[in-house]
Amino acid sequence: VCRAHLPGAGSFQCSVTGLGFEVNSAVTIWYSYGSWNDCLDASAQEEWAIAGPLFSIRAQPGAVRAVHLPHFVCLAEDVDVSQCRIAHFKAGNMILEEPAKLIAFYAVLENPSFSMLGVVWRKLRSTLISLPMHSLVMIFQQLTAANTTLHLYLIPDDNSVKQAIERQEMNWKSKFIPKPSPLNPLFFGCIYQVSSTSHVEITPEPQLPFCYKSPKEQQLFIEIYIRNMAEEIWLLITDIRRDTLVWKASLRSGRISVTVAQAWSPSGAAFIKKHKKELCSRMGRISPILLHLHTANIINSDEEEEVLSQKTRQKKNRVLLELVERKGCKAQEQLYRILQEKDKFLISDLEESS
Repeated sequence: VCRAHLPGAGSFQCSVTGLGFEVNSAVTIWYSYGSWNDCLDASAQEEWAIAGPLFSIRAQPGAVRAVHLPHFVCLAEDVDVSQCRIAHFKAGNMILEEPAKLIAFYAVLENPSFSMLGVVWRKLRSTLISLPMHSLVMIFQQLTAANTTLHLYLIPDDNSVKQAIERQEMNWKSKFIPKPSPLNPLFFGCIYQVSSTSHVEITPEPQLPFCYKSPKEQQLFIEIYIRNMAEEIWLLITDIRRDTLVWKASLRSGRISVTVAQAWSPSGAAFIKKHKKELCSRMGRISPILLHLHTANIINSDEEEEVLSQKTRQKKNRVLLELVERKGCKAQEQLYRILQEKDKFLISDLEESS
């Protein structure tokens, strides 16, 4: 569960979940991801397409003027926006509310009452093509596998699903390889073909259906095995229905070989220990880092307040690093991954200096 204490009237956004709040006064808000499968029954899923994460939200009544709920429908396409609703689950019943405003990536609900909330879209029986969706391609290298073994995921642009995959791959000792997302929208129910310009082994098969799966479920992925890594290879994703290329990205041997060389070292813990002094003095904005650690249940609210109560940035950084060190190697690995995402230039500079 995330807790946000908003200091006064204004607009705020969570950097982890994408949730936004417009508030009338100072307020504390608790929120976490929910499961659509627990709330939206099979008959409702026949009529309504899931269009964003589901959230459980608690706040003082009347303090929140509006909530901005993330969605992943591509409004740049020819989309019937009148079919968008916000599903509000109360006592086992679904109430459908019309958003006050619909903008790219967010549906705005004014004067909300809170429980479970998420964006849905009515499925139109008259059309054969589903809604255009923003998507993500996520690639991970399994560090303990032979040669170069990659996991490739094709998912809607949903932070709850993305973070569930990151947690799973971290447990599998994998390293994230960031790549751009598809520029054009994809469509639920369509099959996309994965291929390469070089000889690779793709299992169980080179096709991936594009669909929504709950963060609590095992996400679909394909495994790509590269026996002999060439200087550069390209991975391609094609829309089978239209026979059009929707995504491509290159993998370079230098980057992969460095990753493999680090396979047997506890990279997070070793990095934090080696560069603790530099991190104390050079780590930047600490609030997003704390929010990520809180969301991952590595620190609790009291520990977060302990860090924020320190007078200077350097003291906050030192207390945070010592706190994470006491939690053990997994906690340090998580902090390292957060820093890779939030302050990649600092991490690169420190790694190159050693």
